[in-house]
Amino acid sequence: MKSRLYFLFKIPFYYFLGILGIIFVSIAPQAFKERGIYNGIGYLEEFFKFAVSLPKKETWFYMYKGYEVDVIDMLLEPYYYSLQILFGALAAGLGLALVLTYFTVLMPKWLMSPIKKSLGFLETVPDLMVAFLLQLFIVFFYKKFGMELMMFTALGEEKVYLAPIITLSIIPMLSFYRILLLVTEEELLKTHIEFARSKGMGKTKILRSYVLKNISPSVFYHGKIILWGMLSSLFIIETVFNMRGITYYIVEDFRPITVAAALIMIYTPFFLLYQLIYTWLRTEDIEDHSKYKKDRSPITEWKIWGHIAVLWRLLRQHMKNPKFAVGFLALFGMITYSLLYTIFAKVPVEQIVWLRDDKGKLISAPPHKPSGLMILGSDYFGYSIMDQLIVGAKYTLIFALIVALLRVLMGFYLSVYYHFYLNGYRKNWMTRIVDSIHFLPLSIIAYLLLRPVLWQDPFSDIQYSMMEKLLFEAFILTILVIPLTTVLIGNEMKELSKNEFILNAKLMGGSNRHILWTHLFPHLAPRLFILFGQQFIQVLFILVHLGLFHLFLGGTIVTRGDMPDPPKTSTFEWSGLISSTKNALMTGNYSIVLAPLAAFMISIIAMQLIVQGVKEIQQKKVGVNVLQRKRKKEEAANPAAVQPQPADFVLAPSKVVDH
Repeated sequence: MKSRLYFLFKIPFYYFLGILGIIFVSIAPQAFKERGIYNGIGYLEEFFKFAVSLPKKETWFYMYKGYEVDVIDMLLEPYYYSLQILFGALAAGLGLALVLTYFTVLMPKWLMSPIKKSLGFLETVPDLMVAFLLQLFIVFFYKKFGMELMMFTALGEEKVYLAPIITLSIIPMLSFYRILLLVTEEELLKTHIEFARSKGMGKTKILRSYVLKNISPSVFYHGKIILWGMLSSLFIIETVFNMRGITYYIVEDFRPITVAAALIMIYTPFFLLYQLIYTWLRTEDIEDHSKYKKDRSPITEWKIWGHIAVLWRLLRQHMKNPKFAVGFLALFGMITYSLLYTIFAKVPVEQIVWLRDDKGKLISAPPHKPSGLMILGSDYFGYSIMDQLIVGAKYTLIFALIVALLRVLMGFYLSVYYHFYLNGYRKNWMTRIVDSIHFLPLSIIAYLLLRPVLWQDPFSDIQYSMMEKLLFEAFILTILVIPLTTVLIGNEMKELSKNEFILNAKLMGGSNRHILWTHLFPHLAPRLFILFGQQFIQVLFILVHLGLFHLFLGGTIVTRGDMPDPPKTSTFEWSGLISSTKNALMTGNYSIVLAPLAAFMISIIAMQLIVQGVKEIQQKKVGVNVLQRKRKKEEAANPAAVQPQPADFVLAPSKVVDH
C-alpha cells in the first residue's frame, strides 16, 4: 500500500519540483541579460510571465533560420541522437568495467596493486583531452596509412557515432571499474562468501551467483554520480565532434522555452528510471540512529567556524606523509611562484606579434612554434603560452580552492542542521529532491547561468566589473552543488552515528554539540578533506568545459566590428587557451591546447596525492597499515611459523598404554 501511495503521489510531487527548478534556470539567461543579476523583483516578474505563457500553444516554438518551428518537433530528433550516444557510452563503459573487474579479481594480488594506482592517474585526464587525443590519433593514422579509422567530426547534417561513444565511455568505464573493484573486494571478505568457499565453490561461480547480485545496489547508487558527469561531458563531446545533438540547439536558441523544453526532455527519462528502481530497491530502516534530543542552545551558538583551527593542526600532522607533502607543496609552489612572478616580472606575459631575425626578415607570425624565445610557443595573439600558464595559475588554482572550500564548509554547516534537527521523513524528502539534481547536467546549467554575465556586449547598458564576475561565478558554482554536499555529509554523519560509542554518548546525556565535536568530527574531518579534494577536481573540470565555450574567469573580452578579434581572457587563466581547441586541431598548433590541459592534469594529480595521503593516514589510525607491516615482518622473521609444512599434518600413531 505504501509503495502504491509513493508511486501515485510522491513521485509526481518530486517531478513537479524538478520541473519548477528547470523553469527557474530557463528564465535566468534572459532575466540576467535584460534585468541584471541584482534585480530580484525583475527575475520574479520574468518567472511569472513565463509560467503564465507556458499553457499557450504559440509559446512553444523554435527559431530556426528566421522561421518559427514547433519546439518539440525541432528537438525530438537531436534528442534521440544524444540519447543514442549517451546510452551507447554508458553500456560500453559499464560492460567493459564488468569484464575488467571479472578478470582483475581472478588475477594474483600482486598484479592488482599497480592496476589500482594506474586508475587514479587515468581519471585525471579531462574528457576534452580524451576527445582531442582521439581526433589527433585518427588524423595521424590517416596521414600514416591513408585509412580513416572512423569519422571524428560531423559535417552539416552528418551523424557521427563511434568516436563520441568511445570518448564518452572512457571516464565512466574507469569510474565504474574502480567502484566495482572496491565493492567486490569488500564483498569477498564477508562471511557468506567464506562459507561458499568452504563448500567447494569456485571463484567464478561465487562472482556470478553471489557477488554480482549483492553489489548491484551499491553500483546503482554510485551510478547516479557517474551519470551526472556523463551528462556534463555530453555537452562537451557534442561540441568537439561538431554534433547536432540536443545541446547544440540549446546554445543556438537561447530563449527560455527552448532551454526549458530541452532540459525537461533530458531530465524526465532518468528521473522516472531511477525513481522506479529506487522504489524496487527501497527498504525501511529498522532504527533511526540519528535521532537526538533537542538542545536548548540554537545551532547559531555552536561556534562552528571557531573550530576551523583544528584543520591547521591536521595540516601539520599530514605534512609528515610523503604523498600529502608532495601534492600540497606542488599546489602551494605553483600558486606562490605565480604570485611572485606577476609582481616582480617586468612584462608578466610577453607578446611577440612578428618574429624577425637580425636582418629584419620575417620568421614567424602568431601562433609561434615552441622555440628558445617561447618554450611552449604562443597563442593566436602572440602571447607566450608559458607566461600565460604561470600568470594564470594563481587565478585558476585559488578560484578552484575557494569554491571547493565553500562547497564543503557550507555543506558541513547545513548538514549539521540536516542531521540533528530533521526527522527521518524530512530527511528522506530532502534526499529525494536533491537526487533530482543528478539528472541535470552541471556544465549546461553553469553555462546558462554564467554566459549573460561573463560574455557581455561592450555596448550593453549593463556592465559588471571583473571582481563582480569572479564573485558571481564563484557563487553559481558553489550554490549549485551545496545541496549535494549537504546530503552527502549528512549521510556520513548518519553512518557514523550507528557506532556504539555514539549511542553510548547519547545515553549518557551528551548534547548535540558535544557529540558533534567530540565524537563525530574527529572521524568526519578526513572524509571532509577527501570531499574537498574531489570538489577541487570537479571545479577544474567545469573550468575546462566553460573555457571551450569562451567563458573565462573574470569575464570574456568581446570586440565588435567588421573584423572582431577572437574572444580572449582578461586574467590569462588556464581555460582561456582551451577555447582554441578546434583551431588548434585544424592548424596543427597542438601545444596551444595540450599545454593548459597538461597544467590541469598536474594540478589534479597533485590533489589526488593529497587525498591519497589523507586516506593512508586515516588507515594508519585504524591500524590497517600497521597490521599489514606487522604481518610481513613476522613472515620474514619466521616463515615456518606462518607457512605450515606438509610434515605438520602427518598423523602420529597412537600408543596403547597397558594398565
